Amino acid sequence: MDNYKKYPQELFEPAKKDLNKDRITRPTISYWKDVFRRLKQNKLAMFGLFLLVASLLLAIIGPIISKFDYQTTNPAMKNLRPNSEHWFGTDPLGRDIFARVCFGIKYSLLIGVLAAAFDFLIGVSYGGIAGMARGRVDSIMMSIAEVLYAIPYMLVVILISVTFSSDSGVDLFTIVLAMSITGWIPMAILVRGQVLQIKEHEYVMASTSLGASNGYLLKKHIIPNSIGPIIVNITLAIPRAIFAEATLSFLGLGAQQPSLGKLISEGLGLMGINIFYQLAFPAFFISIIMFGFNVLGDGLRDALDPRLRK
Repeated sequence: MDNYKKYPQELFEPAKKDLNKDRITRPTISYWKDVFRRLKQNKLAMFGLFLLVASLLLAIIGPIISKFDYQTTNPAMKNLRPNSEHWFGTDPLGRDIFARVCFGIKYSLLIGVLAAAFDFLIGVSYGGIAGMARGRVDSIMMSIAEVLYAIPYMLVVILISVTFSSDSGVDLFTIVLAMSITGWIPMAILVRGQVLQIKEHEYVMASTSLGASNGYLLKKHIIPNSIGPIIVNITLAIPRAIFAEATLSFLGLGAQQPSLGKLISEGLGLMGINIFYQLAFPAFFISIIMFGFNVLGDGLRDALDPRLRK
Protein backbone atom coordinates (compact mmCIF):
# COMPACT_ATOMS: atom_id res chain seq x y z
CA MET A 1 0.00 0.00 0.00
CA ASP A 2 2.85 2.37 0.89
CA ASN A 3 4.60 1.66 -2.43
CA TYR A 4 1.40 2.55 -4.26
CA LYS A 5 1.38 6.01 -2.68
CA LYS A 6 4.90 6.74 -3.93
CA TYR A 7 3.73 6.92 -7.56
CA PRO A 8 1.76 9.90 -8.85
CA GLN A 9 -1.93 9.25 -9.44
CA GLU A 10 -1.67 10.63 -12.96
CA LEU A 11 0.05 7.40 -14.04
CA PHE A 12 -3.13 5.49 -13.35
CA GLU A 13 -5.55 7.92 -14.99
CA PRO A 14 -5.04 6.74 -18.63
CA ALA A 15 -5.67 3.16 -17.64
CA LYS A 16 -8.87 4.14 -15.86
CA LYS A 17 -10.04 6.17 -18.83
CA ASP A 18 -9.36 3.35 -21.24
CA LEU A 19 -11.14 0.90 -18.97
CA ASN A 20 -14.20 3.13 -18.77
CA LYS A 21 -14.11 3.69 -22.50
CA ASP A 22 -14.07 -0.04 -23.18
CA ARG A 23 -16.90 -0.55 -20.77
CA ILE A 24 -19.01 2.08 -22.48
CA THR A 25 -18.28 1.12 -26.09
CA ARG A 26 -18.31 -2.64 -25.67
CA PRO A 27 -21.16 -4.00 -27.84
CA THR A 28 -23.99 -5.79 -26.08
CA ILE A 29 -25.91 -8.68 -27.63
CA SER A 30 -29.57 -8.99 -26.78
CA TYR A 31 -31.06 -12.32 -25.85
CA TRP A 32 -32.93 -12.84 -29.11
CA LYS A 33 -29.98 -11.81 -31.24
CA ASP A 34 -27.90 -14.37 -29.41
CA VAL A 35 -30.60 -16.99 -29.96
CA PHE A 36 -30.69 -16.25 -33.68
CA ARG A 37 -26.90 -16.37 -33.84
CA ARG A 38 -26.86 -19.83 -32.28
CA LEU A 39 -29.71 -20.94 -34.53
CA LYS A 40 -27.80 -19.84 -37.65
CA GLN A 41 -24.89 -22.00 -36.54
CA ASN A 42 -27.16 -25.07 -36.62
CA LYS A 43 -27.01 -25.99 -40.32
CA LEU A 44 -29.68 -28.69 -40.05
CA ALA A 45 -32.16 -26.31 -38.40
CA MET A 46 -31.51 -23.66 -41.05
CA PHE A 47 -32.04 -26.26 -43.76
CA GLY A 48 -35.38 -27.14 -42.17
CA LEU A 49 -36.31 -23.45 -42.08
CA PHE A 50 -35.39 -23.17 -45.78
CA LEU A 51 -37.65 -26.13 -46.62
CA LEU A 52 -40.57 -24.58 -44.75
CA VAL A 53 -40.12 -21.18 -46.38
CA ALA A 54 -39.83 -22.79 -49.81
CA SER A 55 -43.00 -24.83 -49.21
CA LEU A 56 -44.88 -21.73 -48.07
CA LEU A 57 -43.73 -19.75 -51.10
CA LEU A 58 -44.83 -22.59 -53.37
CA ALA A 59 -48.26 -22.57 -51.74
CA ILE A 60 -48.55 -18.80 -52.31
CA ILE A 61 -46.94 -18.46 -55.74
CA GLY A 62 -47.99 -21.84 -57.20
CA PRO A 63 -51.65 -20.95 -57.90
CA ILE A 64 -50.48 -17.71 -59.55
CA ILE A 65 -48.04 -19.32 -61.98
CA SER A 66 -50.22 -22.35 -62.63
CA LYS A 67 -52.53 -22.19 -65.62
CA PHE A 68 -55.08 -24.51 -64.01
CA ASP A 69 -57.44 -24.38 -61.06
CA TYR A 70 -57.26 -27.12 -58.45
CA GLN A 71 -60.99 -27.90 -58.83
CA THR A 72 -61.34 -27.75 -62.61
CA THR A 73 -61.96 -31.18 -64.17
CA ASN A 74 -61.16 -32.30 -67.69
CA PRO A 75 -61.97 -35.99 -68.42
CA ALA A 76 -60.07 -35.80 -71.70
CA MET A 77 -56.83 -35.10 -69.78
CA LYS A 78 -57.16 -37.69 -67.03
CA ASN A 79 -54.18 -39.62 -65.58
CA LEU A 80 -51.55 -37.77 -67.60
CA ARG A 81 -47.95 -38.20 -66.54
CA PRO A 82 -45.90 -35.08 -65.65
CA ASN A 83 -45.25 -32.99 -68.75
CA SER A 84 -44.50 -29.42 -69.82
CA GLU A 85 -48.13 -28.39 -69.41
CA HIS A 86 -49.11 -30.37 -66.30
CA TRP A 87 -45.92 -30.31 -64.24
CA PHE A 88 -47.10 -32.95 -61.74
CA GLY A 89 -49.52 -34.72 -64.06
CA THR A 90 -53.28 -35.04 -63.68
CA ASP A 91 -55.61 -37.18 -61.59
CA PRO A 92 -58.45 -39.52 -62.74
CA LEU A 93 -60.78 -36.52 -63.17
CA GLY A 94 -58.27 -34.53 -65.21
CA ARG A 95 -57.47 -32.06 -62.43
CA ASP A 96 -53.97 -30.58 -62.35
CA ILE A 97 -51.97 -32.18 -59.52
CA PHE A 98 -49.54 -29.26 -59.24
CA ALA A 99 -52.39 -26.86 -58.48
CA ARG A 100 -53.90 -29.34 -56.03
CA VAL A 101 -50.57 -29.89 -54.24
CA CYS A 102 -50.08 -26.11 -53.88
CA PHE A 103 -53.53 -25.77 -52.37
CA GLY A 104 -52.92 -28.86 -50.21
CA ILE A 105 -49.75 -27.36 -48.74
CA LYS A 106 -51.60 -24.17 -47.85
CA TYR A 107 -54.58 -26.04 -46.37
CA SER A 108 -52.43 -28.44 -44.33
CA LEU A 109 -50.31 -25.59 -42.96
CA LEU A 110 -53.51 -23.73 -42.07
CA ILE A 111 -54.76 -26.75 -40.11
CA GLY A 112 -51.45 -27.05 -38.29
CA VAL A 113 -51.23 -23.36 -37.42
CA LEU A 114 -54.84 -23.13 -36.22
CA ALA A 115 -54.49 -26.27 -34.08
CA ALA A 116 -51.24 -24.94 -32.57
CA ALA A 117 -52.91 -21.56 -31.90
CA PHE A 118 -55.75 -23.24 -30.01
CA ASP A 119 -53.23 -25.32 -28.06
CA PHE A 120 -51.35 -22.15 -27.17
CA LEU A 121 -54.40 -20.18 -26.02
CA ILE A 122 -55.96 -22.97 -23.98
CA GLY A 123 -52.71 -24.47 -22.68
CA VAL A 124 -51.13 -21.18 -21.56
CA SER A 125 -54.34 -20.05 -19.84
CA TYR A 126 -54.97 -23.39 -18.13
CA GLY A 127 -51.37 -24.01 -17.09
CA GLY A 128 -50.89 -20.43 -15.92
CA ILE A 129 -54.00 -20.50 -13.73
CA ALA A 130 -53.08 -23.88 -12.25
CA GLY A 131 -49.52 -22.82 -11.49
CA MET A 132 -50.52 -19.53 -9.89
CA ALA A 133 -53.36 -21.04 -7.85
CA ARG A 134 -51.35 -23.87 -6.30
CA GLY A 135 -52.93 -25.97 -3.55
CA ARG A 136 -56.22 -27.77 -4.09
CA VAL A 137 -57.14 -25.86 -7.25
CA ASP A 138 -53.86 -26.85 -8.89
CA SER A 139 -54.33 -30.49 -7.89
CA ILE A 140 -57.88 -30.65 -9.28
CA MET A 141 -56.99 -28.91 -12.55
CA MET A 142 -53.94 -31.08 -13.21
CA SER A 143 -55.85 -34.24 -12.30
CA ILE A 144 -58.42 -33.37 -14.96
CA ALA A 145 -55.63 -32.75 -17.45
CA GLU A 146 -53.97 -36.07 -16.62
CA VAL A 147 -57.23 -37.97 -17.10
CA LEU A 148 -57.74 -36.36 -20.53
CA TYR A 149 -54.09 -36.93 -21.42
CA ALA A 150 -54.46 -40.64 -20.69
CA ILE A 151 -56.92 -40.93 -23.59
CA PRO A 152 -55.03 -41.60 -26.85
CA TYR A 153 -54.78 -38.45 -28.94
CA MET A 154 -55.72 -40.05 -32.26
CA LEU A 155 -58.66 -41.90 -30.70
CA VAL A 156 -60.22 -38.61 -29.62
CA VAL A 157 -59.58 -37.03 -33.02
CA ILE A 158 -61.16 -40.00 -34.84
CA LEU A 159 -64.21 -40.12 -32.54
CA ILE A 160 -64.92 -36.40 -32.95
CA SER A 161 -64.42 -36.60 -36.71
CA VAL A 162 -66.77 -39.57 -37.02
CA THR A 163 -69.41 -37.84 -34.90
CA PHE A 164 -69.46 -34.63 -36.93
CA SER A 165 -68.58 -35.96 -40.37
CA SER A 166 -70.88 -35.62 -43.36
CA ASP A 167 -71.10 -37.22 -46.78
CA SER A 168 -68.59 -34.73 -48.19
CA GLY A 169 -66.14 -35.16 -45.32
CA VAL A 170 -65.17 -33.12 -42.28
CA ASP A 171 -64.93 -29.32 -42.32
CA LEU A 172 -61.95 -27.32 -41.11
CA PHE A 173 -63.49 -26.23 -37.81
CA THR A 174 -64.34 -29.81 -36.82
CA ILE A 175 -60.82 -31.03 -37.54
CA VAL A 176 -59.22 -28.25 -35.50
CA LEU A 177 -61.71 -28.80 -32.66
CA ALA A 178 -60.98 -32.52 -32.60
CA MET A 179 -57.24 -31.89 -32.39
CA SER A 180 -57.59 -29.24 -29.69
CA ILE A 181 -59.67 -31.26 -27.23
CA THR A 182 -56.57 -32.94 -25.79
CA GLY A 183 -53.82 -31.27 -27.85
CA TRP A 184 -53.51 -28.36 -25.38
CA ILE A 185 -52.50 -30.57 -22.43
CA PRO A 186 -48.72 -30.75 -23.17
CA MET A 187 -48.66 -26.97 -23.42
CA ALA A 188 -50.54 -26.64 -20.12
CA ILE A 189 -48.13 -28.99 -18.34
CA LEU A 190 -45.17 -27.09 -19.75
CA VAL A 191 -46.51 -23.68 -18.74
CA ARG A 192 -47.44 -24.86 -15.25
CA GLY A 193 -43.89 -26.13 -14.72
CA GLN A 194 -42.47 -22.81 -15.92
CA VAL A 195 -44.80 -20.92 -13.58
CA LEU A 196 -43.75 -22.96 -10.56
CA GLN A 197 -40.09 -22.43 -11.42
CA ILE A 198 -40.17 -18.71 -12.24
CA LYS A 199 -42.35 -17.85 -9.23
CA GLU A 200 -39.36 -18.63 -7.00
CA HIS A 201 -37.15 -15.99 -8.65
CA GLU A 202 -36.31 -12.88 -6.69
CA TYR A 203 -37.83 -10.35 -9.09
CA VAL A 204 -41.18 -12.18 -9.04
CA MET A 205 -41.13 -12.36 -5.25
CA ALA A 206 -40.31 -8.63 -5.15
CA SER A 207 -43.28 -7.83 -7.41
CA THR A 208 -45.51 -10.00 -5.22
CA SER A 209 -44.38 -8.19 -2.09
CA LEU A 210 -45.24 -4.87 -3.76
CA GLY A 211 -48.81 -6.06 -4.31
CA ALA A 212 -48.70 -7.26 -7.94
CA SER A 213 -51.66 -9.42 -8.93
CA ASN A 214 -51.38 -12.90 -10.40
CA GLY A 215 -52.50 -11.61 -13.78
CA TYR A 216 -49.78 -8.96 -13.75
CA LEU A 217 -47.14 -11.53 -12.80
CA LEU A 218 -48.21 -13.82 -15.63
CA LYS A 219 -48.31 -11.02 -18.19
CA LYS A 220 -45.15 -9.14 -17.25
CA HIS A 221 -42.82 -11.77 -15.78
CA ILE A 222 -43.76 -15.41 -16.16
CA ILE A 223 -45.07 -15.73 -19.74
CA PRO A 224 -42.33 -13.52 -21.28
CA ASN A 225 -39.66 -15.59 -19.52
CA SER A 226 -41.33 -18.83 -20.66
CA ILE A 227 -41.61 -17.86 -24.31
CA GLY A 228 -38.65 -20.01 -25.37
CA PRO A 229 -40.09 -23.40 -24.37
CA ILE A 230 -43.52 -22.26 -25.59
CA ILE A 231 -42.15 -21.49 -29.07
CA VAL A 232 -40.49 -24.91 -29.25
CA ASN A 233 -43.74 -26.60 -28.22
CA ILE A 234 -45.70 -24.70 -30.88
CA THR A 235 -43.12 -25.62 -33.53
CA LEU A 236 -43.58 -29.31 -32.72
CA ALA A 237 -47.38 -29.07 -32.40
CA ILE A 238 -47.86 -27.93 -36.01
CA PRO A 239 -46.46 -31.10 -37.67
CA ARG A 240 -48.37 -33.24 -35.18
CA ALA A 241 -51.63 -31.64 -36.33
CA ILE A 242 -50.68 -32.04 -40.00
CA PHE A 243 -49.88 -35.71 -39.46
CA ALA A 244 -53.13 -36.24 -37.56
CA GLU A 245 -55.12 -34.77 -40.45
CA ALA A 246 -53.22 -36.99 -42.90
CA THR A 247 -54.13 -40.01 -40.76
CA LEU A 248 -57.80 -38.99 -40.82
CA SER A 249 -57.68 -38.66 -44.60
CA PHE A 250 -56.10 -42.09 -44.89
CA LEU A 251 -59.05 -43.49 -42.91
CA GLY A 252 -61.55 -41.62 -45.07
CA LEU A 253 -62.39 -39.08 -42.35
CA GLY A 254 -60.30 -36.19 -43.62
CA ALA A 255 -61.05 -32.69 -44.78
CA GLN A 256 -63.47 -31.69 -47.49
CA GLN A 257 -60.77 -29.66 -49.21
CA PRO A 258 -57.77 -31.32 -50.93
CA SER A 259 -55.22 -31.27 -48.13
CA LEU A 260 -51.95 -33.12 -48.52
CA GLY A 261 -53.36 -35.99 -46.49
CA LYS A 262 -56.37 -36.31 -48.78
CA LEU A 263 -54.15 -36.19 -51.88
CA ILE A 264 -52.02 -38.99 -50.44
CA SER A 265 -55.13 -41.04 -49.72
CA GLU A 266 -56.38 -40.54 -53.28
CA GLY A 267 -53.00 -41.38 -54.77
CA LEU A 268 -52.65 -44.50 -52.66
CA GLY A 269 -55.86 -45.88 -54.11
CA LEU A 270 -54.36 -45.64 -57.61
CA MET A 271 -51.10 -47.45 -56.90
CA GLY A 272 -52.52 -50.62 -58.34
CA ILE A 273 -52.60 -49.14 -61.86
CA ASN A 274 -49.01 -47.85 -61.61
CA ILE A 275 -49.73 -44.11 -61.34
CA PHE A 276 -47.15 -43.55 -58.65
CA TYR A 277 -46.68 -39.79 -59.22
CA GLN A 278 -50.15 -39.02 -57.85
CA LEU A 279 -48.94 -40.35 -54.51
CA ALA A 280 -45.28 -39.33 -54.75
CA PHE A 281 -45.69 -35.55 -55.01
CA PRO A 282 -48.02 -34.94 -52.02
CA ALA A 283 -46.10 -37.52 -49.97
CA PHE A 284 -42.83 -35.73 -50.76
CA PHE A 285 -44.12 -32.33 -49.66
CA ILE A 286 -45.74 -33.55 -46.46
CA SER A 287 -42.46 -35.34 -45.65
CA ILE A 288 -40.31 -32.23 -46.06
CA ILE A 289 -42.79 -30.15 -44.06
CA MET A 290 -42.71 -32.67 -41.20
CA PHE A 291 -38.93 -32.88 -41.42
CA GLY A 292 -38.55 -29.10 -41.55
CA PHE A 293 -40.68 -28.45 -38.46
CA ASN A 294 -39.01 -31.19 -36.43
CA VAL A 295 -35.41 -30.17 -37.10
CA LEU A 296 -36.32 -26.49 -36.68
CA GLY A 297 -37.92 -27.29 -33.33
CA ASP A 298 -34.81 -29.16 -32.20
CA GLY A 299 -32.64 -26.26 -33.34
CA LEU A 300 -34.78 -23.72 -31.51
CA ARG A 301 -34.63 -25.81 -28.35
CA ASP A 302 -30.82 -25.85 -28.46
CA ALA A 303 -30.62 -22.15 -29.35
CA LEU A 304 -33.00 -21.03 -26.61
CA ASP A 305 -31.31 -23.15 -23.96
CA PRO A 306 -27.70 -24.08 -24.83
CA ARG A 307 -27.53 -26.27 -21.72
CA LEU A 308 -29.74 -28.83 -23.52
CA ARG A 309 -27.25 -29.14 -26.40
CA LYS A 310 -25.38 -32.41 -26.47
